Amino acid sequence: MDGSGASGTDTGKRPNEQLSSWFVRSGWSKGELARQVNRRARQMGAHHISTDTSRVRRWLDGEQPREPIPRILSELFSERFGTVVVIEDLGLRSGHQSPAVSGVDLPWAGTETVSLLSEFSRSDLMLARRGFLGTSLALAAGPALVEPMQRWLVPSPPGEGQQVPPAALRRASRLSKPELDLLESTTVMFRQWDAQCGGGLRRKAVVGQLHEVTDLLQEPQPQSTAQRLFRCAAELAELAGWMSYDVGLQPTAQKYFVLALHAAKEAGDKPLGSYILSSMSRQMIHLGRPDDALELVHLAQYGSRDCATARTQAMLYAMEARAYANMGQPSKCKRAVRMAEDTFADAALDGEPEPDWIRFFSEAELNGENAHSYRDLAYVAGRSPTYASLAEPVMRRAVELFGQEDEHQRSYALNLVGMATVHLLKREPEQSTQLAGQALKVAKRVRSERVNTRLRKTVDTAARDFGDVAEVAHFTDLLTSQLPETAEAV
Repeated sequence: MDGSGASGTDTGKRPNEQLSSWFVRSGWSKGELARQVNRRARQMGAHHISTDTSRVRRWLDGEQPREPIPRILSELFSERFGTVVVIEDLGLRSGHQSPAVSGVDLPWAGTETVSLLSEFSRSDLMLARRGFLGTSLALAAGPALVEPMQRWLVPSPPGEGQQVPPAALRRASRLSKPELDLLESTTVMFRQWDAQCGGGLRRKAVVGQLHEVTDLLQEPQPQSTAQRLFRCAAELAELAGWMSYDVGLQPTAQKYFVLALHAAKEAGDKPLGSYILSSMSRQMIHLGRPDDALELVHLAQYGSRDCATARTQAMLYAMEARAYANMGQPSKCKRAVRMAEDTFADAALDGEPEPDWIRFFSEAELNGENAHSYRDLAYVAGRSPTYASLAEPVMRRAVELFGQEDEHQRSYALNLVGMATVHLLKREPEQSTQLAGQALKVAKRVRSERVNTRLRKTVDTAARDFGDVAEVAHFTDLLTSQLPETAEAV
């Protein structure tokens, strides 16, 4: 049994016109859709899924497939069309979702945040091997996502926050300062591993550490200890979300980001909250929702306007530029790029102490983000060579800087791919293929579905536009044989 059949007896079923409409517009054949479903299922660990053309035909005829097929189809069509396509849009039924693990409109209170973090991380570890949890979630977008996040700014009512039972105040903390220091340094180590090795290698270890921290938060703790633990939980949840995003588990990633923002509010750490919102913004850009991305960035900027360091502000300006680029607003994009550059220059002068989570935003990262903004503008403007020429020197500088160090290997690969796309925009397929070859060497060392997907899409574009170029044809065959199907480790 392949696990992709009907969820029940479908008597008197009618053709699924909604699914058929999306399918026809996608340009896929039934065989191609079946192959994509099988590949995504393998990435999630659903090795029992084995879909074929006859099964796809039955779905179009009205058969309701079992989970995780509806979620897989939702993600595949979302990526194909650059917008969120929910299960209901496809005329499919989703499985039952318990309130604790579905949705993003959650209570903004410490005890509930701890309980939800504990349940979600436990489910991810024990009930959802290799990403199955993501199949029980739906992506939120538009007002359904942005409006609940706006409550991050609302002060907690009196009597809420880190409430410490009197008994806890009369005894020493169960955790010593060295133990708390060790927890925080472990988070730093996980972040370094992610930058160097990609999200697939250590995601489960991060989720396990997060679950341990939530266990500590469920015990009585003095307020100062609880605050540090909430900050640690927020950083770990953000990192778990980032790693999930990196390996293609988009609904799971969004849920972790939302829970991280809740924990950051309990910690009273607005700059950290703004960083989490920026991660959510990146995900929305990836999912083709730049309007949502812009609203999340503006929320981050407003909420941390009085307390974020110059480096954090520069990062937020760079994300604002990415959103404007994808919205096709060049003047606003260029203004945000200039603000990012100017504010980053201020960061080099003021010498403010900064948290570890913003350390990634280096000169290389600044150049990479701004170059991608210009590159995105080129695509939105109909493959404009003008914007591609703006992107080229900035992207070249990013590649040069990332190539000089070993820690941020995923960013190095992403910018090599970015440079390859710039050369495609300039109709220079040979140079593009050369850079894609360098990116492939790095991609084989990191576990990042983001890198793999961008590399595949770039090579697909090259093959479509320049398939008669010998270098392109050769590299297309090489990529097929060498790029791994899945980014997440067993």
